[in-house]
Amino acid sequence: MSPFVTVAAYAPPGVGLLAVGIVAEVFGPHGEGVPGFDFALCTDRPGPVPTDMGVPLTVPHGLDRLASADLVIALPWADFRTPPERAVLAALRDAHERGALVSAHCVGAFALAAAGLLDGRRATTHWRFADLLARRHPDVTVEPDALYIDEGRVVTGAGAAAGFDLCLHLLRREHGAAMANAIARDVVLPSHRDGGQAQYLATPAPEDCRDERLAEVLAWARENLHQPLPVAELARRAVMSRRSFARRFTAATGTTPHAWLRGLRLSSAEELLETTDLPVEEIARRVGYGSAAVLREQFVRRRGVPPRSYRRAFTNTP
Repeated sequence: MSPFVTVAAYAPPGVGLLAVGIVAEVFGPHGEGVPGFDFALCTDRPGPVPTDMGVPLTVPHGLDRLASADLVIALPWADFRTPPERAVLAALRDAHERGALVSAHCVGAFALAAAGLLDGRRATTHWRFADLLARRHPDVTVEPDALYIDEGRVVTGAGAAAGFDLCLHLLRREHGAAMANAIARDVVLPSHRDGGQAQYLATPAPEDCRDERLAEVLAWARENLHQPLPVAELARRAVMSRRSFARRFTAATGTTPHAWLRGLRLSSAEELLETTDLPVEEIARRVGYGSAAVLREQFVRRRGVPPRSYRRAFTNTP
């Protein structure tokens, strides 16, 4: 199927304003060079909709927008323990049956579960409510640590700011790394985060404030991906011991230096494969892999296809 163009986010009464802001920021208008989406919020009955912050939100569209969207997103709401109305569940099922990509952010997963769309599938939600989802829907395999779970035409995401991870993953999967990276830059976010929700359950506060120095080191690393970039060198540039650097890095980014660098190298390789005709050997050199064979091994392991197959899928280039 073609990548999605029309996006409908279902906003139930009591919808989370943070979730509304996330989907509107990602799928709303962006600068030149980034294709726009036909994005709409919809609800049970158009008009003022109460939110979790007590501020009403005017939603102009009804459930009919779910019937024509390529991508449907179920947003979280305050009273998620009570299933949505039958008309909502039917609309979600109809969207899935006609081939739309159906997703849920945070406790929006409870709506998909109530519609039966998660039965026999893996899913995630906010870690605080993962046990409740598993108890209520024993046919669903709940993975509480994941930032998002991709089950093909059904995708679920974790809570709060992990909505950005979900949306950027959908962009990367359907439209490619170049668009996901462009929109991530526009909203000042990493285009991909390694790790899961577990890292946020008890994150210690930083001992002192060195984020500015750390940011400078990360910016330098982005500009020097062609180099080996051992952790010892990054720590030296941050004027820290290797152990202190690793601890500060994880506290600031939620992942390890090795995982961050690997994700950055692969994301940069994806963008070069999509937007240039450079040989794979040259791309491997530019992103810091010793050879095309090493890039291929990492690409297959992390992305599921070799670099040349990825390029053909997005550019029809041999």
